[in-house]
Amino acid sequence: MSDLSMLANFADILSGAAVVGGAAFAVIQLREYRTQRRENAAAELVRSFYNPEFARSVRLILALPDGCTAAELRAKGPEYEEAAILVSFAYETIGLLVFRGITPFSIVEELTGGLAVLMWRKLECWQRDVRVESAQQAWAEWFQWLAERLEARAREKQQEPAYEAFPGWRPTSWSGADTSRLLRVEREFALPL
Repeated sequence: MSDLSMLANFADILSGAAVVGGAAFAVIQLREYRTQRRENAAAELVRSFYNPEFARSVRLILALPDGCTAAELRAKGPEYEEAAILVSFAYETIGLLVFRGITPFSIVEELTGGLAVLMWRKLECWQRDVRVESAQQAWAEWFQWLAERLEARAREKQQEPAYEAFPGWRPTSWSGADTSRLLRVEREFALPL
């Protein structure tokens, strides 16, 4: 009887160890999933800036004065309002992804922080006019939210541009894991890395 009791105890120990091991594995997998999700979101963000239509839109918006009203923008032609809408939708999406924790704020800040703030400065009055015209106070709300956060962060940090802050930076040798991760991102998103 004691052998049977000992076997039962041993089975209890093994089942407890299996549960603990399974929970540990689940935590590791969840962390890996979150890392992969953030990498994919960052890669998608980078890819969105390689869009020729976005580049054309940015070029048109850069030619506008700060605080351009809807009337001033529309007087320049329909391509200017189309550009404003495209830029607004892009930053609207990015703002929401940052708020939801899908895309890290730091990636957005480093990749497009200055441009987002500049685009908001150019389009802020137009955005407000569109909100009134359409009776949609939520129009471009996440674009505004993102631009305000980026602008506040820039005032706090007083950060130098990368070319001044890291003039002596040199690439280090990449580990196999880093290389395979970059190759996976490059394959998935067709990024020229």
